[in-house]
Amino acid sequence: MVSSVKKLNFGRGLQHLRQTWIEVGQTARSRITGTVRPGLPIDDHHLICRQIDSCLSALGGAVSARSRAASLGRVYLDLDLQGRRNFLRLLAIDYAVRQDDLRLVIHSWLDVSRDSSMSQGRLACEDVLRNTLVSPRIRLLTQFNDLPEGVKFLVSMRAELLAMKGSDPDLNAFDREFKALLASWFDVGFLELRRITWDAPAALLETLANHEAVHPIRSWRDIKHRLAAVDRRCYAFIHPQMPNDPLIFVWVALTSGIPDKIETLLSIQAPEVGPDDADTAVFYSISATQSGLDGVGFGSFLIKRVVERLSRDHKQLRVFSTLSPIPGFASWLKKAGSDTAQRAQYNTAVQAALEVLDESEALARIFSNRSWVRDLGAMESLRKPLSGLCAHYLVNEKRGDVALDPVANFHLSNGAGVERLNWLGDTSKKGQSQAACLMVNYRYQQKDIESNHEAYHTDGQIARSKSVAGLLKD
Repeated sequence: MVSSVKKLNFGRGLQHLRQTWIEVGQTARSRITGTVRPGLPIDDHHLICRQIDSCLSALGGAVSARSRAASLGRVYLDLDLQGRRNFLRLLAIDYAVRQDDLRLVIHSWLDVSRDSSMSQGRLACEDVLRNTLVSPRIRLLTQFNDLPEGVKFLVSMRAELLAMKGSDPDLNAFDREFKALLASWFDVGFLELRRITWDAPAALLETLANHEAVHPIRSWRDIKHRLAAVDRRCYAFIHPQMPNDPLIFVWVALTSGIPDKIETLLSIQAPEVGPDDADTAVFYSISATQSGLDGVGFGSFLIKRVVERLSRDHKQLRVFSTLSPIPGFASWLKKAGSDTAQRAQYNTAVQAALEVLDESEALARIFSNRSWVRDLGAMESLRKPLSGLCAHYLVNEKRGDVALDPVANFHLSNGAGVERLNWLGDTSKKGQSQAACLMVNYRYQQKDIESNHEAYHTDGQIARSKSVAGLLKD
């Protein structure tokens, strides 16, 4: 059952490639005989290897090469989950850089490099070395680039590799090569920033709804409001070979002032703000759609490009901000509250705030007890210590040199600063469970984006407003 579901998930939007690639393959005859079983047992490996070797051969012209690649792609699409895992493991182990060839080239380079008069030979050896370091599996994958939707096929294939690689050294080495290949094809310079509107194809709208990772799309009316309201925008990065598949997208609200509550921002009934009356652009959700592109860093450019687009289209906008969740706050605070040995390492303000939580036994209810959200007196008594602890978490708690909170790290890495903490910013069950209903505004100030980015990446410095700095002192 799991295999059939996984096979369906991989094939969504790609199953039609079977017929398309059959038509490509009809231009040349395959010399491969035998049928590969869906699970790709070891007895069938020789059939797959014969097809891979045929793809890697230089026989025939471009038409023959496309035919062989299409034939192999159809075989992969017909494999079940275990079969695709066996296929990827075969590529990882049997089609890596050939060590014997690499050793010979290195020895040749060492021989000629010792003689300064053989510079021409050294350069020739370096050319051979570069070619040798391109593994057969990468040369194979590159052939799919020329097939209809071949790039999308490879993105889905890498998603499979990511799901199975674990700590396996061969699979991880394969993944590093695969990621580098996709990174070269998905460089931000090749991507189009596109505004998605309500008249976009239904399949594209469905993609947005299915991949919204922060605030789920509740209905078609909801998505229409996010796309068609005069004060709403959606922008996405599009790759030319995947024109109907946004790679990453961001929802934007044009507002008067920086909002502090997500419920108001998401409300369909809330009055719309005329674009000419808005002075603030709020990024309230950003989501990626292609797990196979994890680690390919184009997402860091999206908000910067959107800021540039909005500044050009709406001259009156003065503030660019987010209204963001704080997904890691609850887990950090629970650990900090229960680890008495760790407390001694915190400053006095953090220790005092934790003591207030202890005295009120707050940790047992602030993240899960819905009655606490309705008890305004109890909530108000914890407003100051919780806000101070959250400010500390966002600014001072690190994983290495970067912010511990993943959303904070994303925005700070892009050049934003921590602008404001919002009490009762998200009173939903999710907002309570993640951050005791707190939300945060990160602000992008165009004049400071690059300097903030450099300071964060170079020294781990986090830009923050005076109000956030004040919470840290308290």
